[in-house]
Amino acid sequence: MKKQRTVTFNHNPLLKRELPAWRSRLVMLALMGCSVALTGRALYLQGVNHDFLQAKGESRYARTLEVPATRGRITDRHGDILAVSTPVRSVWAIPSDAQLEPAQARELARLLEMDVKELNSRLATGRDFAYLKRQVPPEIAQQVASLRLPGVHQQQEYRRYYPGGEVMAHILGFTDVEDKGQEGIELAFEKRLSGRAGVRRVIKDRRGQIVEDVEAIRPPRDGDDVALSIDGKIQYLAWSALRDAMSQHKAQAGAVVVLDARSGEILALANAPTFNPNNRSNLSGAQLRNRVFTDAFEPGSVMKPFIAALALERGKLRTDTPIDTGNGRMTIGTATISDTKRHGTMTMAQVVQKSSNIGTVKMAQQFSPDEMWHLFDQLGFGTPLNLGFPGETSGRLRPAKSWRPIEQATMSYGHGISTSLIQMARAYMVFARDGELVPLSLTRVDGMPSSGRRVFSAETARQMRTILAAAAGPGGTAPRAQVPGYTVAGKTGTAHKLEGGRYARKYVSSFVGFAPATNPRIVVAVMVDEPTAGQYFGGAVAAPVFSRITEGALRALGVAPDVPLTPLQLARRTADEAVVVTSRENM
Repeated sequence: MKKQRTVTFNHNPLLKRELPAWRSRLVMLALMGCSVALTGRALYLQGVNHDFLQAKGESRYARTLEVPATRGRITDRHGDILAVSTPVRSVWAIPSDAQLEPAQARELARLLEMDVKELNSRLATGRDFAYLKRQVPPEIAQQVASLRLPGVHQQQEYRRYYPGGEVMAHILGFTDVEDKGQEGIELAFEKRLSGRAGVRRVIKDRRGQIVEDVEAIRPPRDGDDVALSIDGKIQYLAWSALRDAMSQHKAQAGAVVVLDARSGEILALANAPTFNPNNRSNLSGAQLRNRVFTDAFEPGSVMKPFIAALALERGKLRTDTPIDTGNGRMTIGTATISDTKRHGTMTMAQVVQKSSNIGTVKMAQQFSPDEMWHLFDQLGFGTPLNLGFPGETSGRLRPAKSWRPIEQATMSYGHGISTSLIQMARAYMVFARDGELVPLSLTRVDGMPSSGRRVFSAETARQMRTILAAAAGPGGTAPRAQVPGYTVAGKTGTAHKLEGGRYARKYVSSFVGFAPATNPRIVVAVMVDEPTAGQYFGGAVAAPVFSRITEGALRALGVAPDVPLTPLQLARRTADEAVVVTSRENM
């Protein structure tokens, strides 16, 4: 029997395939090249450029968070807090992770004072981040945290609190939900108050919870405190006096400003209507307007003393120079100017005391339009004060070359020109400071005030103080401006309002004055817009407000009386002081 030859599977002729020898070598070289490249890349990444891998790894768990800075405090001149930032929490969610049960959603909505539908709507958004509620009180935030809801997180932020409420509203303004200034001092001093946020690196788990605080990259720099020139006691006096006058005369609006005649500091600033900056729901534009700075109005007769002062300064008239006002009517072109009654012949001082339009026009006619315009410009009319307060108006003072004779006449007694209340109060400082006009300040002035600009001589200013004291006295237009124990000086204003190019039967009542008249310490300006309870003259509406504020302010500043008190006034003052002491003891 013939022996059979055994053939293995790998040597099966059917499977045998001739391949070129170079092909196998090429494949081997290619594989070796790839191995070398991968090894080199690994060595490069792990040994030379390891920062890349480290950054990619950290991006899975490390986060850089902004650390908010605390907004600076606002204080009055005595250091009492007017605005402060308090820590609160914001509740936010990652919608894709916040899969809440119906009972959980209802409880969360209840704590956040939201409708369940609104909550579910915010969680249904396709975004990666959604705020559920901003500025949540800490105690509520703690209750939310205790629910341990998936995808619901918190972060710290700050909310502004204003202890003075509506008393300080128009001075301070307010901040938005991001704690950024929107109005008033908050906006004017935004850079100083806001500070700079810090940055820190943390490690978070998959749920977004911080598990480790790695390092502080940049610490937060808190905002600077701002000490205002405002005196809290005088501010409350001004606000309460204006509030009562608004109610008594059923007026549309009003404003008050109190200045320190020595330093130019603004001691009080009040507006009506007002608002509560801690709760700004349902606000109107009228409530937000700071009329002391933003509203320009025709001032009326409070302008007359400046024309009289110019006549004294230029030697055109003396205080006893007679001026014939005739029968109380005067025609210029086709227009007629009139007084409230016939005064006949009066001295220049009496023209101011009795507030004669005709007498003032006759004084103004002795000057060219350029001379009057230059005076108004020196007093600051037509130019903003540049205090940095938002919305400050410049008023309206047209170029002298465009004045017609009748316009020059009406401007002398405050029609055809518009100013803000703060501009008028500052202008009256030339009488209180011996003819010098100084810059105003919203912040406390430490040391000597800035030097001012001389407008009138000291002698002219002293003569005008005497005239204005008579105008605010029993024989003038504002006997109700008197303050027990102190001499006062000032001038009333009663101006028709201009609506649609015509003067309507609506009025702006004002009074601007200073006290003590013998050595002025404060300047007070009052404006009441559209009184509708029957009285509208400045002497009846605005002068009593001046009296009430001035009396309280001089006491608060410790200014000694410059005239003796009558027994009746002394008894009244003693009773008032007893009430104040009792009120403080009961606080």
